[in-house]
Order: sequence, then C-alpha cells, then structure tokens
Amino acid sequence: MSSTLLEVTRSAHEEVERLERLIVKDLQNEPTSNKDRLFQSHRVRNMIDTIISTTDKLVEIYEDKDNARKDEIAALGGQTAAGTNVFSAFYDRLKEIREYHRRHPAARVVDANEEFEGLLKEEPQIEFSGEEALGRYLDLHELFNQFINSKFGDPSTEYSTYLDVFSQPHKIPHKLKLTRQYKEYMENLLEYLIYFFQRTEPLQDLDRIFSKIETEFEDQWANNAVEGWENMGQENGHVPAQHTVIDLDYYSSVEELVEVGPEKLKEALAALGLKTGGTVQQRAERLFLTKNTPLEKLDKKHFAKGSRVFQQNGTAAALQQDENSKEIALMEAKMQKLCDLLDETIARTRDNIVKKQALTYEEIEAEREEEETQADTESDEDDQQIYNPLKLPMGWDGKPIPYWLYKLHGLGQEFKCEICGNYSYWGRRAFERHFKEWRHQHGMRCLGIPNTKNFNEITSIEEAKDLWKKIQERQGVNKWRPDLEEEYEDKEGNIYNKKTYTDLQRQGLI
Repeated sequence: MSSTLLEVTRSAHEEVERLERLIVKDLQNEPTSNKDRLFQSHRVRNMIDTIISTTDKLVEIYEDKDNARKDEIAALGGQTAAGTNVFSAFYDRLKEIREYHRRHPAARVVDANEEFEGLLKEEPQIEFSGEEALGRYLDLHELFNQFINSKFGDPSTEYSTYLDVFSQPHKIPHKLKLTRQYKEYMENLLEYLIYFFQRTEPLQDLDRIFSKIETEFEDQWANNAVEGWENMGQENGHVPAQHTVIDLDYYSSVEELVEVGPEKLKEALAALGLKTGGTVQQRAERLFLTKNTPLEKLDKKHFAKGSRVFQQNGTAAALQQDENSKEIALMEAKMQKLCDLLDETIARTRDNIVKKQALTYEEIEAEREEEETQADTESDEDDQQIYNPLKLPMGWDGKPIPYWLYKLHGLGQEFKCEICGNYSYWGRRAFERHFKEWRHQHGMRCLGIPNTKNFNEITSIEEAKDLWKKIQERQGVNKWRPDLEEEYEDKEGNIYNKKTYTDLQRQGLI
C-alpha cells in the first residue's frame, strides 16, 4: 500500500520526525559511564545520518525532475485527458484498497513505535584496540616506531617522551620535513588521529573544523606566518634533491640509482635543468651529485643550455617544492588542532604510561583485572540482572512468573518451526496459535504455498512441499482434459474424443 509516491513522501516525513524525537529522548538520559556515553553518541550519530539520507530522498522527490509527483497529484484529483472526474478517481482508489485487503486478509499492522524505541537500547559496535581502552587512551606505538626509525626522529626517545613531542612538529628542522619519509609519517599520524576522534567524538563536525583551519592556514601561508615554515627556502640556496622526480634519500650509491632506468633519470635531470644525455651510468652519476651538493656549487658543464634561468628564478622544481611544503604544513596544522581537541586524552595517556613504567608485572595484571571488574559492575540498579536460575519467562511486572504457572501452560516444551526460520515457540498454546500469525504466513508465502488448514501442524519445509504436491495431483483428477473430453464429429456423424479422432485421421480411416 506504500507504493505511491505520496505515501513514500508521508512515510519519509514520519520517519524523520520519529528519529528527531528519539534523539531528544536519548540525549535527555545522562550517561553514567564512558562506555554509555560512547554508545549514546554513536546512536545519535547513526540516527542523524539516517535523517540526512532520508531528507536527501525527500528533496529529490520534491524536485520532481520526472514530473512523477505532479502526475500523481493530478491523478488523485481525477484529472485525465478527457477532463476532471473526482468520483471516478475516488472509486478507483477505493477499489484498489479493497483488492489489496482481499489479497492480504491477514495483513499485520506493524507498530513503528516498537521498532524505533528499540534504537534506544542499541549498543553500536565500536572498534578499539586493547591499548585504547574504549577511547580512554591513544595507541601511538606504530607511529612511535616509525618516528624513532626515521631521519627526523631521535632513536633514544622513549614512548612517554614521544607523547609530549609528537604534537610539536615545528621543532623538527625544515630540511628534514621535505622528505617523503616525513610526509608519509605525517599522513599516517593525521589519519589515526582523525579515526580516533571520529570514534570518541562522533557528534563533532570534523569537516567544519577542518574547513575553518584551511581558511586560516591560507592567510597565514600567504603572510609567511605558519609556525615552523617561516622564511621557507632561505635555509638553503638551492632546490633540495628530494624534490626532484626521484627521491635521492632512498639511494645510497650510483649503482642503486642506475636501476631506476634511463627515462626516469632523464626526467629528473631535466627538472633540475641538468644535461639529460649520456649513458645510464653517466646520468645516474650526474643526478647523484645533487644529493649532497647545492646546484649553485655544481660545475657549469653539468647544466643544459639556458638552465641559468632555472637557477636564478626557480622553475618547476621550485613550484613543486612550494606545493609539497604547503601540503605538509597544512597536515601539521590539522594534526595540531586535533591534538588540542584531544588534549585531555593525550595527558591521560601519558600519565597512564608513566604509571605503568613504575609498576611491576603483577601490579599491572591486578590493575587490569580491577578495571575489568569495575566495568562489569558499572551499571544502574535497574539494569542489574534478576536472579532467575530456571530461566522462567518474565511477567507483566518484569519478574519471573510462578513455577506452577510455567508448568500448567507447558512453557518448558519447545516447538521449532522450520518454515518460520527455525523460530522457537514455548508451550502448546503458542505453537498452535503461530500458524495464523504473520511469521508463519510469510514463510508459507515464500514457499508459494497457500496457508490453509491442510497445513496445520506442518513445520517442516519438505513435508509442506510434499503435501502441496499431493494436493495438486489430487485436484488434477477433476481438471478439464481436452484430449479425452473434447469431442469431434466425422462426415458420417460419428462422435469421437480428440485423441481417438486424431489417431484415426493419422491412419487415413477418416
């Protein structure tokens, strides 16, 4: 019945309003623990995402690019090519409704409130590592290893110290920032912080935060006021070798550079304004000179004709350096903003690491067990599990029903129905009643079998199919059989059935 476009529109508006009420109702409940706060935030985030997607569909319907909504409204008002006939449209619609209920006499009205109320009890799946402890601490061990094994990091740095310095990229020398290794490290660090922030603060609009940062960054970059990037390009009087097409930091000898190939070597030399001719060995030697020697100090014989313009004014390599530097500086700005937002988490992580370093293994294990016990008992009194060793069904008051009542109704007897998807029914009464309920009717409909009295007590799919096959065969005896019952008359007036007449005609006797 919800196939019409207007009904889809009404249903979408109803869904949006219900979700808005649920969000208000959920936020009115004060979470009692960090775990409850996370669940609440992610529930609200999921409902907001659903509202956004539903609203986008509504906007698309109201835009009505294919005029489907306009035509449906016109048809509802009885407007046709022949004129306007309101009564005809009314009775056609009434006929459609009656036909629907005739074909679905046992259609069940689903209470949408129950379905939506269930969202308030949902516990979203949030992925945290053991070190993160449901978002209480950061887990930067992989990035720490990447930092101490790089050229821009100090191998003697401890993890607790790293938690203080990783948010201060302006202390790293500018030369070391212009390497591919540092760029990859910064990308990984920013990616982790974004992912952690989205898991712990799902209601924050990170896109708006970053948009504001980018706007402020553009002004600071234009004024040469970005911290750690002031007077960029004045530290060295030449274009760094790592900004050529080939990153020379990854090559320690000319022989390794030869393996790159002649075409890439030629492209890298051309970007620096150097001669591109010669053998692969000569090209590699010429390019390897730029790894530790500024371009100004190279012999003029290595430069191509007209390359002085490159050295004086800067060309593609200089532009490439500026763009790459700008990209890295923007990542640093975003990373520092996230560190400001996660300042308490960083401090908590640092304190936790320092505390663990002063504990023995036994004390750490004892503390871990204490935290697990505290997490298990961290709930309201209303949510505490009721003592129910016999697993009796709950009554109207939320307590187990009396045991004599449980035995009287035979609720300890389980009946499984394969047609209902192996759903269990407890007690004979519930089992007999379920044959007329929606779940069993839906299962029979999926099998293509009418849900009649003949199939009562049938719970196996194979038994239902076999019985339906026998019923069809029995009904086939009373069907019209044209080969035996259809009559034919010959020229002499003799009457034959179709089969006999066809056989005689084939033999030439008629």
